[in-house]
Amino acid sequence: MTTHHPIAIIGAGLSGLTLARVLHLHGIPATVFDLEPDRHVRTQGGMLDIHEDSGQVALRAAGLHRPFRAIIHPGGQAMRLLGRDAAVVLQEEDDGTGGRPEVDRGRLRDLLLDSLPGGTIHWGAKATGARPLGDGRHEVSFADGRTITTDLLVGADGAWSRIRPLVSPARPAYTGISFVELDLLEADTRHPGSAALVGGGFFIALDGERGFLAHRESDGSLHVYSALRAGPDWLDGIDFTDSDAAKAALLAHFTGWDAAFHQLIAEADGPLVPRRIHALPVGHSWARVPGVTLMGDAAHLMSPFAGEGANLAMLDGAELGQAIADHRGDVEAALAAYEKALFPRGEAAAAESAASLELMFGPDPVTRLARMFTGRPQN
Repeated sequence: MTTHHPIAIIGAGLSGLTLARVLHLHGIPATVFDLEPDRHVRTQGGMLDIHEDSGQVALRAAGLHRPFRAIIHPGGQAMRLLGRDAAVVLQEEDDGTGGRPEVDRGRLRDLLLDSLPGGTIHWGAKATGARPLGDGRHEVSFADGRTITTDLLVGADGAWSRIRPLVSPARPAYTGISFVELDLLEADTRHPGSAALVGGGFFIALDGERGFLAHRESDGSLHVYSALRAGPDWLDGIDFTDSDAAKAALLAHFTGWDAAFHQLIAEADGPLVPRRIHALPVGHSWARVPGVTLMGDAAHLMSPFAGEGANLAMLDGAELGQAIADHRGDVEAALAAYEKALFPRGEAAAAESAASLELMFGPDPVTRLARMFTGRPQN
């Protein structure tokens, strides 16, 4: 059976939920379809720094900035930068005046979900493809055999978007960086050495080819990404179903690093999770296609090394929602206005992320990062 939805948003991530919320505030109904069986089926990752000029702009447009302020992580803007010998090169405390407060991604997503009317989200709806029907209308097919039609189709379905092929042949490419993600729970009591190493906020340690990026989470755990410049098949050689074997394989790449860093891996709780870092081409864009557009990672997937992905995703949602409200009844005018701002914004952020990747995984990264953070000129 095929049902019709005037606005169909594919993906209940931060961009899709922000769009649905802004539309709701303007009295415009929309339906969100997500592949997960329900909102609680998986954890939502670590901390996000929400930028004053992007993510927070979106939250204000969504009428959620005040409740957002209630869930930020006090002290989360603290930062430590270390070399492989565990010497602290730069340390900044969080005095509460910074413009990038940290928030748990799951709590932020819950804030958006709870702001929507019941029935907005259709869970267990994994999109498998979409096709144009003419006059800007589209049909979307789902894995369970359902189909829908829509007057406005929004692809907010992430890196491997099923909607992107309607507007662009581009596919994400491997950046040369792989992560292994891990957690240390109840860090202050169970892992005091690692807790002291990471500190109260964001933590970076690098040597040009590998390193650690970590956050102190609001529940007192440490969320750690071990990162390596490696070939696309490197992770395939590790058996991640055997945590001890995976730890041993990962530790072998940190020979010569201080023992304090080895503890981050050796004492990790639960499974280690492999992640290859992909990105769309810098400047990814498309010609105007009637009745369809993209947001978030579907539009401008980038590496995480500038901290822009989630912020831009929410700003995309807010700006598209406002454009639809401003051009009520004229879908093409709304999409043209939205994409006119989307493309240069996404290109600038993607270029910054690509440059940050080369800085962090290039020569003398700790010294160069310290100079960048303190505003001193680079040699």
